This record gives sequence, C-alpha cells and structure tokens, in this order.
Amino acid sequence: MDAKTHWEKVYKTKAPDAVSWYLPHLETSLALIERTGASLSSSIIDVGGGESTLADDLLSRGYKNVTVLDISETAINVSKRRMREAAVHVHWLVADVLATEQEPGAFDVWHDRAVFHFLTTMEQRLAYVQNVARSVKRGGHVIVSTFGPEGPRKCSGLEVMRYDADSLHDQFGARFRLIESSQELHETPQGATQQFLYCYCRVE
Repeated sequence: MDAKTHWEKVYKTKAPDAVSWYLPHLETSLALIERTGASLSSSIIDVGGGESTLADDLLSRGYKNVTVLDISETAINVSKRRMREAAVHVHWLVADVLATEQEPGAFDVWHDRAVFHFLTTMEQRLAYVQNVARSVKRGGHVIVSTFGPEGPRKCSGLEVMRYDADSLHDQFGARFRLIESSQELHETPQGATQQFLYCYCRVE
C-alpha cells in the first residue's frame, strides 16, 4: 500500500480526536512559532497538518499567510469543514512532501509535527531535507517534532524513526543551526504516553 492510500484509509476510518497524535491545540508548536519572531505576514507552512488545529490557531492570532500541506485530501477536507468560512484564508496543498516542489524561499517558517519520523529510508530523508532547504528562506526557521528516543517504534501500523536532538539535527546538517530542543510527553486519546522531541533551527 502506498503512502497516500495508507493515510486516506487512516483518516477515513478514524475520527480526528481518535488518532494517537491528536491534541486540541498544539501549544508547544504555537509557542515555538511565536519564538521565531515571525511577523503576522510571514509565510508559514504546516507539513502534515491535515486535521490539525494549528492553522485555526495561527489565524486567530493574526497570522495571514498560512499554508497546510498533507498527503490526505480526506484530512484536509475535515479541516476545511471545521474552519468554515475561515478556510478560505488558508492555502491548502494536497501533496506528498517528498514529491512536491515549492518556489525557492517560499516560506519563513516550516513546521512539521510527526511527519519526519515516518521517513525510514535515507533517500526519503534526503528528499525531505532538500525540500526544506529549497523552500525556506535564508534566515528562516524550521520546527520539526518527531518521536523521542523513548517514543514508540510504530505508529498507525508503520515503522518509525526515533531521535534525540543531536541525531535529528544531524539529518539536516550544518546549514540548519539548532536554536533549541525539548522533549514532551504526549498523552494519546487512548491513554498511552508518547515521548516527542521538538527541534527548532534557523536556516543559515
């Protein structure tokens, strides 16, 4: 089963608040985005943000240039219905982050909570990092969250990678200057606890 088919099946068979990574609001991500100092007109992309409420919260805080990319059209349609009229203020992209190309320097802030750890081959990770390096402006910001070293080994039936701050930063390379990292314990809707790692970098 290819990635798109897999994720369409997940989002068609599970309610938004039933997936293991669900949070009503991504408070850590919002705090990191604000910490970048990005202006309200800055271009922000949420990769894998199909059903996430991050776009809702960014708009409510006054950000005006928000893009959401997800491989699942089903997930994006859930958010469009939830946001109602506000959805027209978001740029929606149904695409595989490994197979889409944005304009060079298109974004000031790249945010990814829980996509990168599904990239289990070197080729996938290289394609992802090349996309980030091309799409984010020099001086821009990259926020990536993955499972931490004590996180689960599988998610949604798929193998995942686990990282500490050094090993995650090593995937991106010296052009990405690590500003800060933190770990967070996430309680799933099913009552399990998952360790997440957040890394925030600046593009040199």
